[in-house]
Amino acid sequence: MHPAEPVDLLITPRWLIPVEPHAVTLEDHAVAVRNGRIVAVCPVTEAETRFAPAERTDLPDHVLIPGLVNLHTHAAMSLMRGIADDLPLMRWLQEAIWPAEAKHASADFVRDGTLLAAIEMLHGGITCANDMYFYPDAAADAFSQVGMRAVIGMTVIEFPTGYAADAEDYLRKGLAARDRWRGEGLLRFAFAPHAPYTVSDASFERIVQLAHELGCPVHMHLHETTHEITESIATCGQRPLARLERLGLLDTDLIAVHAVHLDLHEIETLAAHNCSIAHCPTSNMKLASGAAPIKTMLARDLRVALGTDGAASNNRLDMFQEMRHAALLAKVTTGDASAFDAHEALRSATLAGATALRMENEIGSIVAGKAADLVAVSLASPECSPCFSPASHLVYAAGREHVTHVWVDGKPRIRDNTLLWQHNKELLQRVRVWQTFLKESASSQ
Repeated sequence: MHPAEPVDLLITPRWLIPVEPHAVTLEDHAVAVRNGRIVAVCPVTEAETRFAPAERTDLPDHVLIPGLVNLHTHAAMSLMRGIADDLPLMRWLQEAIWPAEAKHASADFVRDGTLLAAIEMLHGGITCANDMYFYPDAAADAFSQVGMRAVIGMTVIEFPTGYAADAEDYLRKGLAARDRWRGEGLLRFAFAPHAPYTVSDASFERIVQLAHELGCPVHMHLHETTHEITESIATCGQRPLARLERLGLLDTDLIAVHAVHLDLHEIETLAAHNCSIAHCPTSNMKLASGAAPIKTMLARDLRVALGTDGAASNNRLDMFQEMRHAALLAKVTTGDASAFDAHEALRSATLAGATALRMENEIGSIVAGKAADLVAVSLASPECSPCFSPASHLVYAAGREHVTHVWVDGKPRIRDNTLLWQHNKELLQRVRVWQTFLKESASSQ
């Protein structure tokens, strides 16, 4: 008999949903982890004889799932949660958000707002976020502090802010941040032009060139509102997507955020170019932007992943809520109760987002060889009992409050409902100061 193989961690949940293969739920299986990687997924009886774990975590009432991937957020905007609710997108931006950012956005603002967001996301089982905001150095520092995986957006916009003077300055500073953080294993970078209506043709062409040279994804808002499309036709003579196709953006594996207002030809065009949709159902509903046609997207093999958007327009960074809202919205808008089932929702919240970020070989499913980004969800409470289908419960019954354990790269970040980062009190004190500043500036307008 061979000696037991040493591993760092053995996790034994009641149920395990690996996401790959699709729509499979395993019982009495274990996950073995060594050096931050998944070594094996196998029956518990096999694991107990095959492995000698340094640590074992038994989860008799839990379902183990891959870490959730938030494909679109503005993490620092957590400091503006609730600052301008119940307004349509352009009024929300022009009357509230942009003026507040002009007065307060800084490296310290972004660091504290991103720390606040990262803590919220980890508590809700989000282990990877695709972020878009200013001061990427500060965002990278925040995600690194709490040990969360992130793709940091190199934001590009034409008008000046306290962060940068023009599009070229945004690019220069974003690329410098990417260079400084290149050795941090949990962090990657993407180009993040804000939207077609805030970025010029020349800037888009430069981004396309850099994206191909550096192998970075491109992540941007697109076809969020009917107003955006009407304005594009009036100023450019074509719809935003047609303009982006002309400029070569679709050949960068584009991540199109929101994509609420697409016709069938546009859906097929995005699919043909291997683009992805960052579907943000809660933000789309709250800003009255509309309901994206995700049933048609999936039927045309267009990848649909989920994002929360920022806490200023949601107001939660909660992927359990996004799974539920995505599934229910698809059903009610199509009249088809099977339009977006629980397993599809979970896949959109995990592997689809990882694939959009070109990280499908690293995260997004519980498969040997991948990073051990794992989340345990307790289904023992009365509101989750009885449980006939763990996948169904994840989408329709459970919530982020049922997340008890989170691992990122094999390291515990949440254990028994407790965040292991030790600086919560100091952060919340700083958040109260930011609240005072924002409130005073809003009242002076």
